[in-house]
Amino acid sequence: MTHADIPGDGRSETPTEKADRNWNDILQELRAVQTGTQLITGFLLAVAFQPRFTDLDAYEVGLYLVLVVLAGLATVLGLAPIIMHRQLFGRRQKPRLVRTANRLLIALLVVVSILAAGVVSLIFDVAVSRTAGFVALGVSVVIVVLFWIAVPRIGRRAATDAGA
Repeated sequence: MTHADIPGDGRSETPTEKADRNWNDILQELRAVQTGTQLITGFLLAVAFQPRFTDLDAYEVGLYLVLVVLAGLATVLGLAPIIMHRQLFGRRQKPRLVRTANRLLIALLVVVSILAAGVVSLIFDVAVSRTAGFVALGVSVVIVVLFWIAVPRIGRRAATDAGA
C-alpha cells in the first residue's frame, strides 16, 4: 500500500503525480536551505580577509577551515539534486530522482546543522573566550538535536492525537 492509497489521505494521484509533487516539495526545501547556506558561506569567506584573522590561534584557524569545508560540502549537496535532475531529465526517472534527492537533502540538512553549530562556536570563541565557544557549541548541539529528534516526535504525536 502506498501513501496515495491510505484511506482519508484525500489524495488521488498517479505515481507520476506523486513523484512530481514530492520533487516540488524537495525543491522548495532546497530553496529555503540554500539562502542560509549562502549567508553562512559568505560570512566564512569574508572572515579570512579581515585584519583580525591573523590573530586567530591554531584551534580557531582549524575550526574555521573545518567550517569552510562543511560550507563547501553543503553547497555541493544542495546542487547535487539539481545536477541529477539535469542528467536524468526526460528519462522517466523521477521516482528514482526523488528518492535520491531526498537522501541528499537530509545529508544537506545534517551538514548545515553541524555547520551552524560550528559557526556559533567560532564566533563565541573569537568574541568572548574558548570556554564561551565550547558552551555555545554545546547549547547549539542540544538545540539541533531537539529539532532533529524531539520536534518531529512531538509533531507525530500531535497528528496521532488528532486522528490524522
